[in-house]
Amino acid sequence: MNTTLDDSGSTEWSTLHCSKDALTDFFGWFLQGILATLAFTCLIGKRFCEPLYNRRSWETWWYDTSKQGIGAMVIHMTNVYLAPLFQGDPCTWYIINFLLDSTIGLFIIYIGIKTCQYLARKKKWDAINFGEYGAPKSWLYQTWIYVGLMAIVKLITTLFIQLDIWDNVKNFVLSPFKDPRIELAVVMLVIPFFVNILIFWVTDNFLMRHTRKKRNTGTAHHHGREHSLLQKAMKKF
Repeated sequence: MNTTLDDSGSTEWSTLHCSKDALTDFFGWFLQGILATLAFTCLIGKRFCEPLYNRRSWETWWYDTSKQGIGAMVIHMTNVYLAPLFQGDPCTWYIINFLLDSTIGLFIIYIGIKTCQYLARKKKWDAINFGEYGAPKSWLYQTWIYVGLMAIVKLITTLFIQLDIWDNVKNFVLSPFKDPRIELAVVMLVIPFFVNILIFWVTDNFLMRHTRKKRNTGTAHHHGREHSLLQKAMKKF
């Protein structure tokens, strides 16, 4: 799993399971395309799981999910770029980056969005109230903030990954896989698919507007009307 340098300073990648360009060759991009399609489909399915009385319009849903999509693309492309720069198998470095982004990153995103929502209420900055798009350029401001949060996540995880502990972790994570194609599929599709279902679902809940509506409003109104008619009838007698 370790890399060696020849006299010219180039890296000898033949000793690695996953080659230097494995993440960006045709097969790598093909797997990434499948992952993006599955993730997008997951968010469509989530919309249909929302209760009818509180389901977002397609326009609002698109505003919410497009922010997450842009942020995810920024993180993903950064990981693809950074993975070959680390010493060792780029596939293992990619999956470690991905898992750190999905754990530490989720916490940072939550804090950032809650802070924006607090400032929106406190300072009347409606444009940065995530999930609300009534103010001018709301989507643009919220998208820039979300991408900024992604940049903070990437900075923190990149610093965190410098710890020596990850040398042992990267050697363990994908050690059972000997075939480079299988390793790449596990790294780029299998693990990210299951993790993304959870992360995309939770993050979408952060980004969407939450309203409180009573499903039985009509029923309550009906009972109230009956009670009023009963009172009128009793007065007559």
